[in-house]
Amino acid sequence: MPLPLAPGAAPFTAGDVSFADLVDEPLALPPERTPHGRPPVPILAMTVPLAGAVVLWLVTGSMLSLWLALLGPLIAGATLLDGLRASRRDGRKAAVDADAAHDRVGSAIDARHDRERARRRARHPDVNGFFAGEAEIWRPSPGRAEMIVVGSGSSPSGLQVTGGGADERSVALRRRARTVRDVPVCVPAAGGIAVVARPALAVAVSRALVLQACLASPPGELRIVGTLHPDDAWAEQLPHRRAATGTALAIVAAGDAWPPEAEAAIVRGDPAAPAPTGCAAVLTVASPGRARLDAGGEVVDLAVEGVSLAQALIAAERLEERASGLPGALAAAAPPVALTDLLSDAPSTGLAAVIGRENGAPAIVDLVADGPHAVVAGMTGTGKSELLITWVLALCATRSPREVSFLLADFKGGTAFDALADLPHVTGVITDLDGAGARRALESLRAEVRWREGELARAGARDILDPRVELPRLVVVVDEFAALLGDHPELHAVFTDIAARGRALGVHLVLGTQRVSGVVRDALLANCPLRVSLRVADAADSRAVIGSDEAAGLAGGEAGRGVALVRRAGDAVPRRVRVALSSPGDVLAAAATADGHLPRRPWLPDLPRRIDLAELPPAEGGGLILGLADEPDRQRQVPAAIMADDRGVLVVGAAGTGKSTALRTLAAQADRRIVVPADAEEAWDAVARLCDAPPPRGTLVVLDDLDALAARFPHDYAAELHDRLERVVRTAGDLGVFVAASAQRLTGAAGRIGELLPRRVVLGASTRSEYLALGGDAAHFSPDQPPGRARLGGRAVQIAVGPPLPATPETARAAWFPVDGVTGFAARRSPAARAALTAWEEAGARIARVGDEAVLSDLGEGPPGGADIRDRLVLVGDAEDWQRQWQTLTAVRSRHALVIDSSVAADFRALSADRALPPYCAPGRSRAWLCRDALPAARITLPPLDPGGAA
Repeated sequence: MPLPLAPGAAPFTAGDVSFADLVDEPLALPPERTPHGRPPVPILAMTVPLAGAVVLWLVTGSMLSLWLALLGPLIAGATLLDGLRASRRDGRKAAVDADAAHDRVGSAIDARHDRERARRRARHPDVNGFFAGEAEIWRPSPGRAEMIVVGSGSSPSGLQVTGGGADERSVALRRRARTVRDVPVCVPAAGGIAVVARPALAVAVSRALVLQACLASPPGELRIVGTLHPDDAWAEQLPHRRAATGTALAIVAAGDAWPPEAEAAIVRGDPAAPAPTGCAAVLTVASPGRARLDAGGEVVDLAVEGVSLAQALIAAERLEERASGLPGALAAAAPPVALTDLLSDAPSTGLAAVIGRENGAPAIVDLVADGPHAVVAGMTGTGKSELLITWVLALCATRSPREVSFLLADFKGGTAFDALADLPHVTGVITDLDGAGARRALESLRAEVRWREGELARAGARDILDPRVELPRLVVVVDEFAALLGDHPELHAVFTDIAARGRALGVHLVLGTQRVSGVVRDALLANCPLRVSLRVADAADSRAVIGSDEAAGLAGGEAGRGVALVRRAGDAVPRRVRVALSSPGDVLAAAATADGHLPRRPWLPDLPRRIDLAELPPAEGGGLILGLADEPDRQRQVPAAIMADDRGVLVVGAAGTGKSTALRTLAAQADRRIVVPADAEEAWDAVARLCDAPPPRGTLVVLDDLDALAARFPHDYAAELHDRLERVVRTAGDLGVFVAASAQRLTGAAGRIGELLPRRVVLGASTRSEYLALGGDAAHFSPDQPPGRARLGGRAVQIAVGPPLPATPETARAAWFPVDGVTGFAARRSPAARAALTAWEEAGARIARVGDEAVLSDLGEGPPGGADIRDRLVLVGDAEDWQRQWQTLTAVRSRHALVIDSSVAADFRALSADRALPPYCAPGRSRAWLCRDALPAARITLPPLDPGGAA
């Protein structure tokens, strides 16, 4: 049982091994044998034959029957003797089996006690144990630094023996199993240990205890304080004596007081004097093989260890050599380790890289042998980014781009990797934090995995180690991995997939993060056997990375910056490493060693914000180039084309996003094009011509601002225009005509027409809901989307800027003058109407009111007009005047020319008797319709207010 100590102190333990550490099944003894009783006399077996013989004698009268009665007792006696013989035989066999079982259990107890003893000694070695296995010196081990082995003795064992009985041998075996002998007995160093013995023996034992503490904890975690007695002068040679940080341990001679700064002490006492006070444990030593530990009133007999002065000096010298690899742990520490000084020690196998010093020797990690993937944890300011940079530079300095390439990503938007961007080994540096950038990079990584799988398949190889495969290894280094997953948790599955398949394909992940617990899932951690942890804030993060709380206890500030704990799959415990620092000269040196080979890029930069059409090559398969398409899943950027077979394309987006630019780019490449003008009259005429006379095959029809076009017309004209446009779009495919349209909103008739166009280019929108209404995917929405950036068939496309189209010459519109003998003119009384009449009159026409009786004779069947304009008559009136003179209107309409001014457009059908809409006339432009010879109404231009002005 552990002995209680002073209040607040932990109990001492025998090697600090709990029952849970013993994974062997309990041993079982055979049950105690119960002796069988003497078999009973078979009364019935004797009496039944006797009775039968008597009955037979009475029936037959034969005396021979009475002799048969003797068979019963004879058979019963034989049965009784046979039972006694079998019982003695079984007893002898059971005794032999029990002896063999007890021997087996006794041997198993000894074997398991041996394993338990070795396990406890490995966990808590004494001085001899440390130097027998030097790898244990300063090796982090849970609980080792807090305890000191004061000797070896007996301790309760975790071994369980069940079964057996109350026999002496079973009781002895069970008692023997409960206690393991010759195991380390430990006490907490912080409680203080008093060594009471003759002076020479007390000094030797105290040396062993001090040395043991210094072998368990490096300088920086343990320091020796206080004034040293001459007998303890050897401790001046220990590096812990010069340490500036760590638990303060004092060596106190008999009769001296504890130094006030000491947190723990090894105190020597005189057997003739009272035991030193303030110590939780008192070790009274009579001889090395006979000592007694008193802790809290409980006493344990021990054998103790002593160290001579010569041995102590040799041990101090060896510790001093080791301490040279621990900059920052000593007050007069050497400057930080430079990467340049370590590169010559880097091996050339696999992806082995030297990242710092470990106990004075180069610390080497290998992503091939120790990986294939690694996790690097550390708080801000602990040197995590410096470690990642050192790791990358160490590989770049010793490998060519033909052997290894890097993709570096900092998803916190930092500039840690900017200095490495120009290295030929580095294929890209990602600092994007938006969702599109993160997804794009990971789609590229997935494409890289598929490409590498294809390369292995073409070579007939199973993995990258096959000599038939010539692929460089790709190392993806991610800083602030937790920040990425916090914004995009769905990307965890992508990294997990890459991690699972990366070993065979030569793809390695190095994931740097501040937090691991609760962020990086077990499925990903399972494929990252190489673990590196600098100081972390939470013990759970430390356990998740290196399997112990040690990383949470590393020193903070400058003392702990660059101190890392490295644990590989084969390491029982982490190794302490001082990370090397790189310099700009290391970057230049790594670049200078490259052989000029540029590795394949698994990730391409984002699309440019502007690209000219002339910069793009022809698209595969022909077609009209729209822009440059980004295909990260195929690791390329290629021209995006609209094919003639697509029949039509609709470009949608908010104002200023590039709709007109996209249409202009397409139109610049067409051999034949018809651009529907923005002017309302010209747009009406262009659409009418498309309906009346379809253009030849291969013509591109451009409709810009489809939704705004109808807003320029009155309701009835807008409805007719939409009907005509719908007919044009519906028949375009059959006629071999390609329609390119744009719209800002897809509502009403514009939405119906847009649905007829099979391809859709989605530009940016001001809100997510508007983007969805345009047909975009919510995952692709970005409020900061640059102008010209669009989505076509799921691909991101930067719209190319084409050359300006040739200016369309303005159509000259000459003023119309009467050419027949009689012309009817229906118009409101307005300055425009008076200007037209004045111009006609000045040209020789005679003007009369529609109701003037003197001119009615001119409406007869006389000779055809046109010989002389002075013979021409213009009858003028407003719409009501003409409708009151119905016979005159009918005569003019049937045999002469009728001009209806656009100012009376509401009465056009009543005046012209034509149900069809006339060509559209824009208000304020001196426009009118000419109706004659039963032909459709034609738009004409009236003489303007200023006869010399333009129409």
